[in-house]
Amino acid sequence: MPLPLRAPGGRLPSRAADALVAGVVLLVVAVWTLVSAQYTSEPALRTVLGWALILTGCGALYFRRRQPVTVAVTTLIACVVYYPLSAQDGPLMIAFALALYTTAAEGRFAAAVALAAVTLLAVGFGEIRQQPGHRQIDDTSLAMLAGWLISLVAVGRAQRTRIAYLHEVEQRALAAEREQEARARQSATEERLRIAREVHDVLGHSISLINVQSGAALHRLGKKPAPEAGLVTATEALEAVKATSKDALRELRATLGVLRRADESTPTTPSSGLALLGDLAARARSAGLDVRTHSTGTPVPLPPPVDLAAYRIVQESLTNVTRHAGARTVSITLDWGADAVRLRIADDGGGAPDGRPPGSGIQGMTERARAFGGELTARNDGDGFLVDARLPLTPPTSAPASERDPR
Repeated sequence: MPLPLRAPGGRLPSRAADALVAGVVLLVVAVWTLVSAQYTSEPALRTVLGWALILTGCGALYFRRRQPVTVAVTTLIACVVYYPLSAQDGPLMIAFALALYTTAAEGRFAAAVALAAVTLLAVGFGEIRQQPGHRQIDDTSLAMLAGWLISLVAVGRAQRTRIAYLHEVEQRALAAEREQEARARQSATEERLRIAREVHDVLGHSISLINVQSGAALHRLGKKPAPEAGLVTATEALEAVKATSKDALRELRATLGVLRRADESTPTTPSSGLALLGDLAARARSAGLDVRTHSTGTPVPLPPPVDLAAYRIVQESLTNVTRHAGARTVSITLDWGADAVRLRIADDGGGAPDGRPPGSGIQGMTERARAFGGELTARNDGDGFLVDARLPLTPPTSAPASERDPR
């Protein structure tokens, strides 16, 4: 697997960097060879061939990262030919050492071991064949050469492992960043859906009531009553519309408060709850419905998200009754249990047409209940329609963030 040649955060090597390394090695070898030439002499042809081998071995380092094995073999051959040929014995071995290290660092570990072994065997075999007293490398130097070659391969292998580890860390960090971005997008989507659902519930309920209230007032005024009676009718209708719109504006401000500026405080309680159930029923009565509320069991304080969900379910149910049911009476029952509260909203209207899919309002109520581990059913019941919801008193920890922290 291709890996970056530098640790994450560093600048990746380029051809210019490879050329620089090759140039530095060539400079060191050349200077050393020129200094050695002052103390040794050799035929001009050998000198020319020696410099050609130096240029070949050092110049090959420019390609060491792209073709590590080929460069290592090239530098090794250059050294094999150079040292028996030249009397100046420049440090061309540096080029081979660097090429051998790069071979191991680039992941060609087997090739690096093979080249190191071939080098050691070749040097040892050449020294064994020498006549006594003519050896260039003694046994101690040969052992040091073996350790040197092993160290080059080991260091290259360690560098490869380190780079692979840092590369994996970088990939994990990138994956974590992508996951964080995906979660942020998901949270933003959930928040938009929550706001849309809240606005739908608030506006749908309030506008439906205003429509019914104003329609009823216009119907009575259309009969041309006495001026005093007409004034009373208009006053009652306007007061009802005012109260309904005031409550709608209050809830909208709380719902859209999530869009506030960063320096504004965040509310810690929901804008509505079952404590306002009486006001909700009163607004529905102003629209001509006979709303009756009942409670069984012992009421307990609900967590704010569950309290808001219960209120919205009742609100949406009353909205549907006002707009679609044609009912006269609505019964709201709260049954407080040990671990859950049950809501039953029943009306005496015509019910839903058979085979008609549930609307967005019922779907929204169902999603609210399921978000807290509850359940909701909506069905025809006798001559009317029944919404039956069960909400746990303690929401599960897996509830969506947008539902756990309503604003």
